[in-house]
Amino acid sequence: MTVHVLFGNSERNSGFGAAPRAATLSAQIVSDVRTALFEKRLKPGDFLGGEKDIAARSGVSRIVARDALRTLQALGIVDIKVGSGGGARIARGDPRRFAEALAIQLELAGTDVVEILDAQRAIESFAAELAAENATAADFKRLHALIDEAALLLDDVPAFTKNGADFHLAVAEASHNRVLAIQLHSLQHVSWPSSNPTLTHPVSAHVLDAHRELVELIEMRDGAGARRAMDDHVKMIRARRIAEHGDKKTNDNNTCC
Repeated sequence: MTVHVLFGNSERNSGFGAAPRAATLSAQIVSDVRTALFEKRLKPGDFLGGEKDIAARSGVSRIVARDALRTLQALGIVDIKVGSGGGARIARGDPRRFAEALAIQLELAGTDVVEILDAQRAIESFAAELAAENATAADFKRLHALIDEAALLLDDVPAFTKNGADFHLAVAEASHNRVLAIQLHSLQHVSWPSSNPTLTHPVSAHVLDAHRELVELIEMRDGAGARRAMDDHVKMIRARRIAEHGDKKTNDNNTCC
């Protein structure tokens, strides 16, 4: 069944200025669909119809409707099936799909390492507290598996670095707050190094101890303790990253985590 979205009042246009007007009408359709989605008048799986249906309902040309559908598809709002029985449906949510896109926009906007890691500190600290409240047996199994893996990688800098990113994301996922987990996933694209020049064996060993302590606090359901431990841990990460980026205000190259 087709969901009849209330599109804005729009009229066909021709002649001088038609192209800008068409772009405006297309943007109005996109805006109407987004508004209907946020107002719960649309939900995942709802069928909007094809470009012909949308053009007829909104009083625009099929070219305008097609442009609107392409924009909605690029935004991840609709899935489009071509051919017989095809058309546009409201998509099922997949926030991870846009985590990297957000990271790219943060990079293009010129956000610096301090901004990223301050945000990461806020997200991770609260996620650790929630993990202490909400983590399941499966979450604990995942965290312990990552710690066991890390213990075998103390002298393998690339692998240990990746393991660390996976561990931090696993803690966020153990919070069972998808917003926090996706935000961290996005920030990791920007903040987590592909190379790790200050990661020595003693530093790796200290990181592993910090991770073990954090898991113990989460297993004890000590939310306040887990939050403090993660906050201290990310502050150390922040200090190392700033030092690696050559910030003269920080000379904590030997900081542990």
